[in-house]
Amino acid sequence: MKHDRFLRTHPVFRSDELGAHLAAQGEVGPRTRESLLTYYRRAGRILVLRRGLYAVVPPGADPDSFPVDPFLVAARATTDAVLAYHTALQFHGRAYSFGNQFTYGSANPVRPFEYQTHVYRGVKSHASLRRATKEDLGVMLAERSGLDVRVTTLERTFVDVLSRPDLSGGWEEIWRSLESIEYFDIDQVLEYVRLLGNATTAAKAGFFLEQHREELMVTDDQLNVLRAQSPKQPTYLERGSEATGRFLAGWNLVVPQEILDRSWSEPA
Repeated sequence: MKHDRFLRTHPVFRSDELGAHLAAQGEVGPRTRESLLTYYRRAGRILVLRRGLYAVVPPGADPDSFPVDPFLVAARATTDAVLAYHTALQFHGRAYSFGNQFTYGSANPVRPFEYQTHVYRGVKSHASLRRATKEDLGVMLAERSGLDVRVTTLERTFVDVLSRPDLSGGWEEIWRSLESIEYFDIDQVLEYVRLLGNATTAAKAGFFLEQHREELMVTDDQLNVLRAQSPKQPTYLERGSEATGRFLAGWNLVVPQEILDRSWSEPA
């Protein structure tokens, strides 16, 4: 049919993307778009994921059981969605474990929604990046099922997961995931941390890099850049945490002993 090529090349799409396609075909108006969506929905060719977001059911597949790619859902949730935090680790194949929450960054995230067994949550982009018009710093394009998706680089993901452990599976998951990454461009890490302007995040990044300085080839000068941005007063690794830990004077950071010892890696 006339619009089958659009469906083949857009396994997950927003209504505005369909509208742009129709306009390019000389078919304009919301009624045309809504009529087409209704037709394909009744024919079992598309699934409604939430208002304005749809997935295509391939010919011969069962609409009631067809699994929709959760990375594409998160990446198409808004016009500017960026796969981020633990979801970015999963996309890059660096997550220690696979979760059912998919997180994206956006200037205007939609309300959390669920589809099949997955939960989709948007996080507003950092105000400091918006002020500096650097929202795309550390964002790369990747291909999935023929679609371009935006995802944070390993360098930005490294900083983001340390900044927001609540979006990243907790400290053991973060440490195990980050320790699977053999290389970071440390200068890109430093630039991103500087733009965020968060002292605790700078200390967290510095502590991890110091703990892995030999494997990641981190220099004293690079660590000193982060140390200069660290808190002036003692701060817990996780804000608001009352957990006990060891105070690291070099970073003004209180770190749980299990992280210092990597106790989860010990045999039972």
